[in-house]
Amino acid sequence: MSGEAMEEAVRPKWNSLLVPSVQELAKKEIIEIPDRYVCPDQQQWITVSESDDLPEIPVIDMQRLITDSDELAKFHLACKHWGFFQLVNHGVGSWLVEKVKKETEEFFNMGTSEKKRFWQREGDIEGFGQIHVVSEDQKLDWGDLFYIATRPLHFRKPHLFPYLPLPFRETIELYSVEMNNLAMAILEQMEKALKTESMEMRELFKEGGQGMRMNYYPPCPQPKKVIGLTPHSDSVGLTILL
Repeated sequence: MSGEAMEEAVRPKWNSLLVPSVQELAKKEIIEIPDRYVCPDQQQWITVSESDDLPEIPVIDMQRLITDSDELAKFHLACKHWGFFQLVNHGVGSWLVEKVKKETEEFFNMGTSEKKRFWQREGDIEGFGQIHVVSEDQKLDWGDLFYIATRPLHFRKPHLFPYLPLPFRETIELYSVEMNNLAMAILEQMEKALKTESMEMRELFKEGGQGMRMNYYPPCPQPKKVIGLTPHSDSVGLTILL
């Protein structure tokens, strides 16, 4: 099998219908939001405030996790019973985190003509837009996203990644490396928590795909009628939120 054919065989395939930009819609200073963004189930969803008495999300210290059996047990319970946790002392520089946030905001704030070259193409989810839109009647989230495949390198779309503006492209390159290293470190601790001696999990994900999703939620004149991100489950092995 040729390299090109192999790439097509392993690259994940997702389709999504093209939809208008919510960011551009919000710039029009509308009073009434379009019906397609009105979510009829909004009142059924539970909202919480800081005063609500809720269980605290587990906080895992990555540095302690490497050597402390108590932290490993805490990590095991977080994965088993919560499915997520906050990670601290993870080794990713705060300067890089802030750089990613700042440059992502600048990327979304580019002019309309500049952003057109990065808009989603028909039948593809990479670029500016929304994903998992399968019907013209489907309700839409009040928000835009930019999704891009970053690893392995042959997953990168030639019309997207190489044309990201500098220094944003270099920042995303560095951040993707840091996230890959962090993911492998987390998987290693999962192996320890499960008491597996092999590197089976790390080998399974070593050549796996990595993608970055950046979300933008513009102000809404009727916020109680919309949802920024529809409840969902990620179909991936590990999600790291910034």
